[in-house]
Amino acid sequence: MSVTRAPLIRAATPADAPGIAAVHVQSWRDTYAGLIPDDVLARMTSPEMQARREAFWTGNTGAGQDAVFVAEDAGQIVAFASAGPPRDHPGFDAELFTLYSLKAAQGAGLGRDLLRQAAQAMQARGAASLALWVLDTNPTRHWYARQGAHECGEKQDGALRELRMGWSDLGALATPRA
Repeated sequence: MSVTRAPLIRAATPADAPGIAAVHVQSWRDTYAGLIPDDVLARMTSPEMQARREAFWTGNTGAGQDAVFVAEDAGQIVAFASAGPPRDHPGFDAELFTLYSLKAAQGAGLGRDLLRQAAQAMQARGAASLALWVLDTNPTRHWYARQGAHECGEKQDGALRELRMGWSDLGALATPRA
């Protein structure tokens, strides 16, 4: 599967939960292989975890507390993003919780479009800044830097080190590029 036209980006609904969970699990397999211990990856991408993620996304999109967006191509969810109130980012007004894309959909600008949608949603809720955690060995951290994020903290979770990436001003991030 490859994206050949501009996918539809829209707010997620509970009916999207199976597709979001599938992208979530497959993205973990593709992204974190070799970056995290194999047993952790196997646990995080198991059928049981996919079912748990589906239940989570059903409840999350139904509650409407977080802003969740999907990119849909030919009726299939190929990427998604979610954002909401910050959990552990002092000095930031909002957090990007997730931004995942199927490998076949990468490079089509969907990540940038989903990030912009999330930024706009957080800005509409009164946020002026946004942060996220990214694994220090994840090449995606460089992509966030190209989108204007700066490294502004770190945390250690066992053997895994995560970096805080942040935008101090959502204005530029939320504005569509010309």
